[in-house]
Amino acid sequence: MIKELIIKDLQEAWKRLGYEYSDKYYVEVPKNPEYGDFSTNAALVNAKRNSINSKEMAQEIAEYLAKKKNYKSVTVAGNGFINFEIANSLYYKALKDIFTQGKTFGASTFGNGKKVLIEFVSANPTGPLNVVNARAAAFGDVLYRIMNYAGFEAKREFYINDAGNQVDVLAESLEMRYREVIGEKIEDLPPGTYQGEYIIDLAIKLKAREGSKIMHYSEADKLEKMKEFALEEIHLMQRESLEKFGVEFDSWVSEKILRSQGVIEEVLSYLAEADCTYESEDAIWFASSKFGDEKDRVLMKSDGEITYFVPDLAYHLTKYHRGFDHMIDVLGPDHHGYVPRLKAAIRALNFDENKLEIVFLQQVNLFEGGEKIKMSKRTGNIVTMDELIDEVGVDAARFFFLEKKPSAHLNFDLELAKKKTSENPVFYCQYAHARICSVLKKAKQDKISLKDFQEQELKKLRLDEEMVIIKKLLDFPEQIISIAEFREPHRLAFYVYDLAALFHKYYQKYQIVNPEQPELSRARLYLISAIKEVLAISFQLMGINAPDKMTKKDSVELGGEKKEKQTKKPQKATGETKQKSKKTTAAASKKTKFPEPEIAKPRKKVKPEVPKAKQEKKATKTEKVSKPAEKNVSQKSKEIKAEQKVTAKKAALPKEVKSPEGKPRKKVTPEKETTKKVTPEKKHLKSIKKESSKQKASEAKPKKKKS
Repeated sequence: MIKELIIKDLQEAWKRLGYEYSDKYYVEVPKNPEYGDFSTNAALVNAKRNSINSKEMAQEIAEYLAKKKNYKSVTVAGNGFINFEIANSLYYKALKDIFTQGKTFGASTFGNGKKVLIEFVSANPTGPLNVVNARAAAFGDVLYRIMNYAGFEAKREFYINDAGNQVDVLAESLEMRYREVIGEKIEDLPPGTYQGEYIIDLAIKLKAREGSKIMHYSEADKLEKMKEFALEEIHLMQRESLEKFGVEFDSWVSEKILRSQGVIEEVLSYLAEADCTYESEDAIWFASSKFGDEKDRVLMKSDGEITYFVPDLAYHLTKYHRGFDHMIDVLGPDHHGYVPRLKAAIRALNFDENKLEIVFLQQVNLFEGGEKIKMSKRTGNIVTMDELIDEVGVDAARFFFLEKKPSAHLNFDLELAKKKTSENPVFYCQYAHARICSVLKKAKQDKISLKDFQEQELKKLRLDEEMVIIKKLLDFPEQIISIAEFREPHRLAFYVYDLAALFHKYYQKYQIVNPEQPELSRARLYLISAIKEVLAISFQLMGINAPDKMTKKDSVELGGEKKEKQTKKPQKATGETKQKSKKTTAAASKKTKFPEPEIAKPRKKVKPEVPKAKQEKKATKTEKVSKPAEKNVSQKSKEIKAEQKVTAKKAALPKEVKSPEGKPRKKVTPEKETTKKVTPEKKHLKSIKKESSKQKASEAKPKKKKS
């Protein structure tokens, strides 16, 4: 907006002053406010081609532009930097543009419609998605949204590694658990197999679907059947988790299908034709060291089995064949050593390696109670994406994953993510949006509407805080372009937090709605409405909710809504007035009710069928807690008897049992004793679950706190 105007004015100045110029210069907001609102090195870049001193050239341009009404001042600093102080009238005009553009504010054609493929998550289909996958999901999805908003034509893709050794291990793990389910005695699962409880759940599902007939298949057919079943169920599980997290994909590419299409053989043929393969030690090697890799790599082992690198290279070649202008791979930190060989192969096959970009995401560390939670997929000690969402919610999870730049390790504080206070950054930002909605609602009640707004009323916005907010709002389009260009969605989280902080401080210091000053009120409503619009756009790009209501407790924590209830000028309070004021405030706080926040709730997690042995165990515990106390009845008199009968009846009711935190639990009605038959198969399933829990590592999963 203003930046484009400055560039246009600079071009006009060069033409009028008879200078040649290049557009390879910058116009930016200086970090130090003393250098003005905007600064440029245009004179430094163009002085040499005009055979003039850069400071002298800058002085001539500054004198020419200072005459324009859009600038308060245009000054020269250093060897030729030009600093601009923008007139308030130009800021008011730019603020009005936010309303004109509405929900498209900040959108641009920066990407020029370039086709971009973003591959992210791409977790092995051998278990549920975990918190590391959740970070990749949040990062990739937000990058996709922002790049499209900045004018790219971006697509999202998930690569399914449904072939190879890890899938064979999955089938073997399922077979052993399946044998246990149908009654066979199995020793401890060997190291290297998948030992999570989800494997037991898969075995139970397979038993319900197939019975025991699968055991009559040949060994090869049996494992293939189990492999297909496990892949289908886990892939469905992963898709449901991603949808719950607000992440969708435009395409899913299966390694198994790629292999069936013959692309593996094509890749080996391409590399052989490029004369960059050789045979050694009964294996086929790729001479990747000739193309920048640290050493040569095996393509096919001596037993005829191909390495993981071959199908992955084949998959990347399909990206080139599909005509994308740019491909972005979002990978974990353990893939650093893999990239040089991939780029070497792309160079060897004469593809443009600059079209492929790798973004590495560092590790996620979960903390609860100040202690780090250790995780391992194969031993079953994992915190799944579903568990994280159920624990802290989609909004908090996505925001926390976006707070750090990709190259930084992320320490996720579960307790902080659940807080409903200003300490929690996502709550703090969302509350800014909800508070603005509350102010706008209050303005309607006071019959102050933006329908009566006149543009000249913006001149009422003269405070330093108001001008700082306007400048922050106008910085939004540049932020979107920078995020898209440098692949750094964390900048949006920082921007939103800063904007929310500016609003909260402004709200606490100044009264926005005052019926006695309608023009000023409308100008301030116009300003905060612009804040609300930019926050809503940002939340949408981040994939989180923009609530318009918050609870009474939340409101009090961040300062309440007191300012908007002031309609008269404050008077000097006497001692008696102060006491009345305190009583009135206390009474008002008791009467005032704030509606619950409309924050999107995650879908209920679908849990696998719990064996009846566990249910009986829970029922026994419930009966113990629910057992009522009884009192003896004496036989002294009829009146005493009658009174004691009433007392006995009351005592027979279940007592309120308090939790360790001191909060009353729900009253539990005693259950009638029922005799349940436990079949041998059910007893066996119970023993399977117990044996599985013994195999888990000592580190426990984070417990979910019940409200």
